[in-house]
Amino acid sequence: MTILVVAEHDGKTVTPATRATIGAAQKIGGEIHLLVGGHDIAGVIEHAAKLEGVAQLLVQDDPTFTHPLAEVFAPFIEEVADAYSHVLAPATSFGKDVMPRVAALLDMQQVSEITAVVSADTFVRPIYAGNALETVQSADAIKIITVRATAFDKVGDGGNAQVVKVPAVGVATTSRFVGMEGATSDRPELTSARVVISGGRGLGSKENFALLDGIATKLNAAIGASRAAVDAGYVPNDYQVGQTGKVVAPELYIAVGISGAIQHLAGMKESKTIVAINKDENAPIFEIADYGLVADLFEVLPELEKAL
Repeated sequence: MTILVVAEHDGKTVTPATRATIGAAQKIGGEIHLLVGGHDIAGVIEHAAKLEGVAQLLVQDDPTFTHPLAEVFAPFIEEVADAYSHVLAPATSFGKDVMPRVAALLDMQQVSEITAVVSADTFVRPIYAGNALETVQSADAIKIITVRATAFDKVGDGGNAQVVKVPAVGVATTSRFVGMEGATSDRPELTSARVVISGGRGLGSKENFALLDGIATKLNAAIGASRAAVDAGYVPNDYQVGQTGKVVAPELYIAVGISGAIQHLAGMKESKTIVAINKDENAPIFEIADYGLVADLFEVLPELEKAL
């Protein structure tokens, strides 16, 4: 049994979500190969070859793969997939885009966002916004799987994978890369931060969201938001935590002015310790919080920053 993990990278190193996906592959068992596609990615290759548990590194360094277009990557993955029992990718924007295409090309059924491995053909995944867990057994010859990165331990370094260059596959597509607008921040990345402080509609305005900045700086925390805050224009979309946003599981999650709608809880309830600040004592967020403070956030946040 040999498992293929599709790597996601930023042009320099593989992402933490890829490390967690390799961790999930280790739970399945068998030899693990890592597929890396891109252009001018010598640094990524050097980094990926050292990942723990990876026996072989399949490399496609070609201008065609300069940008992570699913229309380009999916046919390429299809070409190499026949040699594997499982094909895994992180359940990130990239993985969610490319893997359904791979499953369709192979005529296999995808198992999405697994959070646990029961056996080589049986997996656990959340449904109903995380309110229930479904155990799925796949009879497909090739298991096509996306992995919820927050549910698995990330592998470290220390490996020495064999590097194999894979011939380019001619891909005919009408899609082309136009551009990318990325957010830049000195703060930790939201999905991998040790501490996250999120604000909701209760903050009232974009200007009031700045009340979180000082606390985030002192805790070296990432800043998140509920969908209500994003929809209201307080912060950009990439801050959103929840079912239709990012899934996080930090050591400490602080929810400020967030009522706790089921869609938001789906994205953060696996956090190790949850602190909620809300003036409504009946807010649903208190049902899952380890620590809850019923108070006016505009009074509490300056006091908290001062205390820190």
